[in-house]
This record gives sequence, structure tokens and C-alpha cells, in this order.
Amino acid sequence: MYSIQGSLLSLFGNFLHQLCSLLFSSITFANPQTFPWSWWNSALAALVIAVLGGYIWFKGMKDAGEETMVVKKEHTLYTGIYTKMRHPQASGEVTYWWVIAFLLNSPFLVLFSFVWKPIFYVMCLAEEKDLVICYGEKYLECRKNTGFIIPKRGKETKGEMK
Repeated sequence: MYSIQGSLLSLFGNFLHQLCSLLFSSITFANPQTFPWSWWNSALAALVIAVLGGYIWFKGMKDAGEETMVVKKEHTLYTGIYTKMRHPQASGEVTYWWVIAFLLNSPFLVLFSFVWKPIFYVMCLAEEKDLVICYGEKYLECRKNTGFIIPKRGKETKGEMK
């Protein structure tokens, strides 16, 4: 069901992760070890981000149902949060890099987390291509009415694909 291109992009994302880990572990530069505020402030920021991102992530998994793990040819994915955004799971999951960074009170990890944003974006683009291949014009129509990783405000889409 998935294209080889999507698999290669995922493999490239893993390779990039390993490369960045090696590069950043050997580079030393003027970077504060902790934030200038207390750990409790960082923990509070992490909690807020975790609740908001976790809600979006969980809602995406709940609304996708079995589609979270296995893509089926016939499905009704475009209900719930999917009427506003096409990649809620990625949108929610990507925030957890900040949660970890704030819980560890690490400015470096906050900066390093931005390495992952383009990787998640590319993975979502690969998924988009696969969905267009699988569902064609119906998916393209739903794509016009929903946000990519940020919810689109306005009229809800009722376009279920069967």
C-alpha cells in the first residue's frame, strides 16, 4: 500500500537522526547548561505542552481507529479532528521533543528539537503522496478543506471516503 519513496524517506529520517546525534555530541559551543529559571517553571511549561500536544495526538489516534496501525482501502477516516487537520498524530507527537527538553531543563535540547520539525514535515509529505496514490481524487478534495499540520478554521468537511 505504501510507496517505496515513503519508506526511503523514513529511512533517510532515521539516518539524519543518527548523523545529527553524532555531530551534536562532538560539537562544543557556548550553550548554557540550564535555563535561567527554576526547574519547576520548565516542568510547568512541559506539562502545558504535553497536555495540548497529547490531546491532539491522542485525538488523532482515537479518530483514526485501526488506521493508526494499518491502512485499509475502505475507511471513514475523515471524521473528528481529521475534519480540521490531516496529520494530528504527527502534530501532537512533534511537541513531545519540547516536553522532554523542558523536563530536562535543557536549552540545548530545545534548540536540537528544531532538527526534528523538518523531518516530521517530510514524513507527512511522504504520507500525503501515499494517500493520494491510495485514494485519489477523494483525498485531494478533502485536502482542500483541511489544514496540513495546523488546524484549518472554517467549514468542516463531511467527505468520508469509502
